[in-house]
Amino acid sequence: MKHEVIIAGFGGQGVMVMGQLLAYAGMAEGKHVSWMPSYGPEMRGGTANCAVIISDEPVGDPLVSEPTAAIMMNSPSLDKFWRGIKTGGDLILNGSLIEKEVGRNDIHRYRVPINQIAVGLGSEKMINMVALGALLAAVNIVSPERLLSCFAKKFAAKPAILASNTAAFQQGYDCVAKRTL
Repeated sequence: MKHEVIIAGFGGQGVMVMGQLLAYAGMAEGKHVSWMPSYGPEMRGGTANCAVIISDEPVGDPLVSEPTAAIMMNSPSLDKFWRGIKTGGDLILNGSLIEKEVGRNDIHRYRVPINQIAVGLGSEKMINMVALGALLAAVNIVSPERLLSCFAKKFAAKPAILASNTAAFQQGYDCVAKRTL
């Protein structure tokens, strides 16, 4: 199985961390992975996206031209990437910031109130974990437990954020898994 994922949003939304965590979880599961970041001219507030490939076979090219899944954290990112999603693919939309409708019926769309969920849990900084939870509920890319263990390792120096980010991940996951969208 091969998953090609595009994650896009504004700098500061945790786009790169989402991609890194997916890649780390894929490696921890013994998969072949590729993670390729792309930044706009500014860091925080500018555009940012990354491409992640997780595959049972070696990854020969890190470029993703037809993603099987995508997380779009804002409208400019959606405008740039929605047309390229592979037929049958999965699209996680940040429903807190994206009001537009996606004019495609050949993909699975999940409008998740990502910012609203994170704020309800205490911090907008957790939007990336809400989004990752939603993605893993929609697509079996890596196990949720593996991703959360990679989060715990990456942020071992900040143990206080583990419980809240785990809760954010779970809320995003439940929102898609239980179809409470």
